[in-house]
Amino acid sequence: MLLLMVSAASGLYAWVTYDLPSLDSIEAGLALPSTRIYDRRGRLLYEILPPEQGRNRVIPLDAIPEYCIQAVIATEDANYYSHPGVDIVGILRALWINLQGGEVLAGGSTITQQTARLLLLDPQQQAERTLRRKLREMVLALRLQNAYSKEHVLALYLNQVYFGNLAYGIEAAARTYFAKPAEGLSLAECSLLAGLIQNAAAYDPLSNLAAARQRQQVVLRLMVQNGYITQAEADAAFNDPLQFASAPFPIEAPHFVMAVWKQLERDYPELLYGGGLDVITTLDLDWQKTAQDIVQRQLDYLNRPPMGGVPAGARNAAVVAMDPWTGQVLTMLGSPDYFDESIDGAVNAALALRQPGSTLKPFTYAAAMNPNLPEPYTAATMLLDIETPFVTRKLESYTPSNYALVEHGPVLVREALASSYNIPAVIALDHVGIENMVRLAVNAGLETLATNTDVDLSVTLGGGEVRLLDLVQAYSIFPNGGYRIEPIFILKVTAPDGQVLYEWQPQPLEHRVLDERIAYIITDILSDPYARIPSFGRNSILNIGRPAAAKTGTTTDFRDNWVMGYTPNLVVGVWVGNADNQPMVDVTGISGAGPIWNQFIRRVLLGQPELDFTRPDGLIDVDVCALSGKLPTEACQRTYREIFIPGTEPTEADDFYQIFEIDRRTGALADENTPPEYRTEQVFIVLPQEARDWGMRHGVRQPPEGALIQAPDDDRGVRLLAPDPYTVFEVSPITPIETQRLRFTVGVPPSTQSVTYYLNNQRLGAVFQSPWDYWWSLEVGDYELIAEATLTDGTVQRSAPRPFRVVPYGEIGVAVQLGQP
Repeated sequence: MLLLMVSAASGLYAWVTYDLPSLDSIEAGLALPSTRIYDRRGRLLYEILPPEQGRNRVIPLDAIPEYCIQAVIATEDANYYSHPGVDIVGILRALWINLQGGEVLAGGSTITQQTARLLLLDPQQQAERTLRRKLREMVLALRLQNAYSKEHVLALYLNQVYFGNLAYGIEAAARTYFAKPAEGLSLAECSLLAGLIQNAAAYDPLSNLAAARQRQQVVLRLMVQNGYITQAEADAAFNDPLQFASAPFPIEAPHFVMAVWKQLERDYPELLYGGGLDVITTLDLDWQKTAQDIVQRQLDYLNRPPMGGVPAGARNAAVVAMDPWTGQVLTMLGSPDYFDESIDGAVNAALALRQPGSTLKPFTYAAAMNPNLPEPYTAATMLLDIETPFVTRKLESYTPSNYALVEHGPVLVREALASSYNIPAVIALDHVGIENMVRLAVNAGLETLATNTDVDLSVTLGGGEVRLLDLVQAYSIFPNGGYRIEPIFILKVTAPDGQVLYEWQPQPLEHRVLDERIAYIITDILSDPYARIPSFGRNSILNIGRPAAAKTGTTTDFRDNWVMGYTPNLVVGVWVGNADNQPMVDVTGISGAGPIWNQFIRRVLLGQPELDFTRPDGLIDVDVCALSGKLPTEACQRTYREIFIPGTEPTEADDFYQIFEIDRRTGALADENTPPEYRTEQVFIVLPQEARDWGMRHGVRQPPEGALIQAPDDDRGVRLLAPDPYTVFEVSPITPIETQRLRFTVGVPPSTQSVTYYLNNQRLGAVFQSPWDYWWSLEVGDYELIAEATLTDGTVQRSAPRPFRVVPYGEIGVAVQLGQP
């Protein structure tokens, strides 16, 4: 009998313990810790869960509130501190409580048994409901308790037990249900969470709050019975309102988080999922929420205008804020609502390729100001803002126009850039060369331009595609003295054991891509409220009450509008448009992106000291004539002081304002018959010949007939002004062919006596007086026009050839409107 009993016991032991896992495998059973992404102040943005698992974060036992520990022990294992891992009395007690209540109110397994089951048995074994599994669980519990202290086992349990909604451990549960760390849990919250352990699905407060509250009441009663709290404390806790998280897996700044996630996948592929990384980012969550609030309000205003205005149809916007000295991305808002599918909210407009409009003009002028060029531009370089034809790389005629088709005549670069005139910007790009401008923009961060082989003169007006993040990066070269910086998203990455895997360290700026003096001049122009008055008025949305530079941008058909602006320590870029590229209704950079930029930068810098842009050494100030940008003469009627790089300041005297002696009786030019008492000197504006028509249309007073005029730029020789090169003209079937004529005109030296026109080397005819116009009747064909000017000394100057074409009606679809004599 004894032998039989020993054999039976040995067989039972072997049956129970065969293939029982070793305690050394306990680490393999731990839930993989999730990676947590924080803002720069340590506020949780998102938790990246391991694949096919849930949220988990291990915290020390002393970081768990005493109420939570007591609630779990009272509910799951009241005799925890008095048994060796298996509690026979507890099993009988649980059976008695459950029989009395008619339902499962208390568990029969000890906390140690549950821990052994969670960490040492595989999922298939855990699901078994057999005597063998129960016995194996008890054996493992005894071994576990012998190997570890009560506190260690309790910490393992509280950090690994499942609380529902993919939350493993008390810290994950606190974040999931109450959006707070475990150390901040109250008695009411602890008692509710402790009740979830037995059946998280049945007592889920997010889907069945009534059942969860009933279970909470049971937990509180058990805590009273075990002497942890008084009945009054239990009643108060049960009546304490519970504030649940808005979502089980909240995410802040989702577009930014996705960008960080992508970088972590690249840098830490083996640790990202389950490595338990703590990632401190550069984002300021307060700034991010400010941006989202302002964007949503502005879009609502645009789409629901007051006084019955027309809705703008603007559904998306993006904001990026960056430190121009470090590259730290402080704000990245990719859309007004990440989860709104109707607006494609998940599309990150901060990283999407869009046409930049006029925001590239500063790079054009900066490239043209390079003092090493043969003829560098300055802020006082005069450009003619009049209809000007250009020839593209494809040998096509390109004639840009300004917003609202307004021309401003002679303007200086300061006004042209600050007021965002299109024609002068294309003139500047044609002067400096597309390659030089694109090289500067790419070096500053706009690398997508380098991959676009189709860029042409229109690139300075937005004829390319860039990303908002890259544009903010590129604009940083202006406040930081010309240095390229790289966008920074992550400040610190820490492993669960406290090991610092990465920590951002400030680095000295070394990669200079632009002369700091040019950077300052561009900044001085973009922050000049007076230079932008012609386009934006005196109190524009670009004024923020402190030193700031800004540039707007609006694309064709109002598909994109922008404001790029900066203070000495912050660059902010705003885009407004639609993710599906649908056009808006009359929304410009001023009316769309401008208010967002203004309000955001004002709010985030509120309370910070006002900083001035620092002027570098190596600049001089020179007084210039405001119309020509040259040195003032006694005739110049308006001057101002401009900034120059030494060696680029003007050396020639102004020749726009010229003095002529007039006969006061007739208003004509005084001659030998005019008595001295009727002679008077008057100042006239003499424009370059290209601007002659513009001046007449805009009421610029012309010098008296017969005056010997030395017009500005007359030393450039003979140049054809019309027609535009490579233009295609179409014969109209509506009017008689003999009435369809084309105007030829030229700019010539002042001593010109006659101009002769040649078409395909055949002489057409000669003109013997200004304005040297010749009218030619259309004939279908390909032509090359040349003009010859005969001067008073008998010399002849010849223009460069100008090609154009005349085609029959219907060949190009849209006829070119011809001028009439």
